[in-house]
Amino acid sequence: MRIAATLSLLTLAFGAHAAPPAPLSQHNVSLALADGLIQQTLDACHAQNRTAVVAVVDRGGNLVALRRDDNVGPHNTLAAQRKAYTALSSKTPTRLFAERAAATPDAANLNTLDELLLLGGGVPLKVGDEVIGAIGVAGAGGAKNDEACAVAAIEKLLPSSH
Repeated sequence: MRIAATLSLLTLAFGAHAAPPAPLSQHNVSLALADGLIQQTLDACHAQNRTAVVAVVDRGGNLVALRRDDNVGPHNTLAAQRKAYTALSSKTPTRLFAERAAATPDAANLNTLDELLLLGGGVPLKVGDEVIGAIGVAGAGGAKNDEACAVAAIEKLLPSSH
């Protein structure tokens, strides 16, 4: 009984002096940043005479902005969103994530998750080491082209991200 009473008093004493929990302070993708990344990505694709769909998600995986060039196949819209979500979720460019998953038997079933797309063209967006969102590109003529357009935009607007 005395032990329980002592523990209760200690808990009250230390609990009374503990700092209250504080909210997190995190960076996130703004609409202005998403729009800028999209425009720079499309500019990079257009410089190579390519068209694309570009999607940007925030740190929570929410779609912030999306733009689709004329004459891009409709399946590319969902592909761009899923690439962005996959890059965010894995904190890895989707090209590398796909390669690692293919080389690891335990990861083979990642292709069964509807939200993920293990195909190049998704790149995480970072401020320092903090992932604040991701960009996904589809329809530029292959995963390498998709990723190259995204990386060109990131290097202009978030050079520390890549």
